[in-house]
Amino acid sequence: MENNEQIFIMNHPLIQHKLSFLRDKNTGTKEFRELVSEIATLMCYEATRDLPLMDVQTETPMCTATTKVIAGRKLAFVPILRAGLGMVDGMLQLVPSAKVGHIGLYRDHDTLQPVEYYNKLPSDIEERDVIVLDPMLATGGSAMDAITIVKRSRPRSIKFLCIIAAPEGLKALSEAHPDVHIYCAAVDEKLNEHGYILPGLGDAGDRIFGTM
Repeated sequence: MENNEQIFIMNHPLIQHKLSFLRDKNTGTKEFRELVSEIATLMCYEATRDLPLMDVQTETPMCTATTKVIAGRKLAFVPILRAGLGMVDGMLQLVPSAKVGHIGLYRDHDTLQPVEYYNKLPSDIEERDVIVLDPMLATGGSAMDAITIVKRSRPRSIKFLCIIAAPEGLKALSEAHPDVHIYCAAVDEKLNEHGYILPGLGDAGDRIFGTM
């Protein structure tokens, strides 16, 4: 699947290198958690590439220079609980001033549909550009519901950032929310009969928090 105006696949060598270790079943909880955070940092760099800049005057040790700063855009990161929490610290490494909201969704193992149990967003969300976070985009149900929840608060814009996506989830999410840009590090082969991504990396939440 190629990049298009809505879907961006980040094939940077550093991301792909770290992703190989993330997939490895022998990678322990501590290293897995660190890798998720590091990949999120690298992906944040690309996902914020379109932030607008403005000129300011800066006094260097030599003279006054015209330099660039971000032009007043405010960001909010909204992880989908619980696996999305693993990406937050990596994102905040680059944008420490961003606010963080939380949306709690779990997948019903019988219906594979997401169920909402928690929703707490920044009070000034309407002034912010939101990036929704979840390491895995499988069926797309949780991502679609989380974005629908965020849209109720009318933020300036919404992006979705995941590490691994299934083609089925990408198709469902892009069709449900054609105004949302989607960023991922890899598009895998397919979903299995239980709704898990193949080859994937297993359950991201369990591997981040050591609850296998």
